[in-house]
Amino acid sequence: MLTRDLWDELVRWKERKHHPLVIQGLRQTGKTYIAKQFGEAAYENTVYLDLRASKSVHSAFSNDFSVDQMVMSISAAVPSARFIPGKTLVILDEIQDCPDARSSLKYWDLDGRYDVIATGSFLGVKGFREPYKRGTPVGYEEPITMYPLSFREFLLNTGMNADVLAYVGDCLREQKAVEQTIHESMRALYLQYLIVGGMPEAVNAFFETHDVNAVRKIQRGILASISDDFGRYRDANGNEAVNEVLKLRAEACLRSMPAQLSKEYKKFQYSLVNVKGHSPEKADGLQYLEDVGLIMRAYNTRELSYPLEGVKIPTEFKAYFTDVGLLASQLGNDIAARILAGDLSAYKGAIAENMVAAAFHVADRELYYFHAPSGSPELDFLYEDCGKVTIVECKSTNNRATSMKNVLAHPEKYGAHPAVKYSDTNVGSGPGFVTYPLYAIGFLERPSASNVIEAIDVSMLTVPEKAD
Repeated sequence: MLTRDLWDELVRWKERKHHPLVIQGLRQTGKTYIAKQFGEAAYENTVYLDLRASKSVHSAFSNDFSVDQMVMSISAAVPSARFIPGKTLVILDEIQDCPDARSSLKYWDLDGRYDVIATGSFLGVKGFREPYKRGTPVGYEEPITMYPLSFREFLLNTGMNADVLAYVGDCLREQKAVEQTIHESMRALYLQYLIVGGMPEAVNAFFETHDVNAVRKIQRGILASISDDFGRYRDANGNEAVNEVLKLRAEACLRSMPAQLSKEYKKFQYSLVNVKGHSPEKADGLQYLEDVGLIMRAYNTRELSYPLEGVKIPTEFKAYFTDVGLLASQLGNDIAARILAGDLSAYKGAIAENMVAAAFHVADRELYYFHAPSGSPELDFLYEDCGKVTIVECKSTNNRATSMKNVLAHPEKYGAHPAVKYSDTNVGSGPGFVTYPLYAIGFLERPSASNVIEAIDVSMLTVPEKAD
């Protein structure tokens, strides 16, 4: 079993007062596996329902949303199911295939006798399933996204001593150079991760065989499996159907990704999408890839000012794979050898840049960048932290970050901003910026700023006395 950070979140969810949990995300990231393993480890009893494979159980959710009625119907359809109040986890797998089951979460929550975890891969895709005629359980479910393994999770599963990971994390936080032997080991593992990525099946195969060809075969099989579901939906009669036009557009956008990322300026261009239709029509296909969790976007901004969402250019963006290994699998058979040899500039640095984008995505940081109309300066990424815009440059070698240095040298034009440079080197610094090794991106933490508003004590307020 792969060690996943989500496990700790599941433990915290169970220990506190909670609503039914909905684990969503890209297909084949391990949602079903971790839910079943958690059920076995943390509950006396688990009831598992595969709502894609077992259509017969759908009727359990089609009548009144009485928990007793649903329990009775499920027990009739699945004779092995046992419901023990306070000790049972109900797993509703592939819940997007049964909208009534999604609607029922409110009533499982209100009843409170059984914990419920639902999983779904296409929950964010509009039109993937018939409409929720009986409503979605807003306020009665807790959504959480499961991503491919991060680089840090990859390291944990190599058997690396936890003290070493803690030491590296401390060095990065304190901006101290990492001891050279550890630094070189981390760098070598980072290069391996760029090829393998974080899809669990590919990671397991790599740890078992270290066969890059086997890993690539699995990665391409994963993409083919995900593509098989493109455009699938239920028609008005509840029958399975495929929107062939949407499927073709999504597949064409996916095929264009290597070409999009091989350019010097990696702005996504619909002209490179080889399918009939104008840009707005092709955009449906790209949106579909984003909705299923296969890609994410970074938006260009008009200027370097906070908040970045207010200055983004909606029509100008870059698209990246959420898993860097899936990108590597699409770039030709020699790319793995070049990466392992340390040639991170292959494909114009797209792989290293995609790694940074994916790490920011997992850390729940919105992606932005800056590309001036003249083409200079061009800053790889921007993010917000404590009300400030931070500049991020990603260099596949230890090249000079000319654009970043130019911006930092002219605060009167661009404003004053903190800056970070990720490159193929150890921890260091430059004028106005900090330099981190490329592998440091795997230790990126979620924003730590609190969003809790301090309560105002009004108990001592009194109405002033009237003057005589």
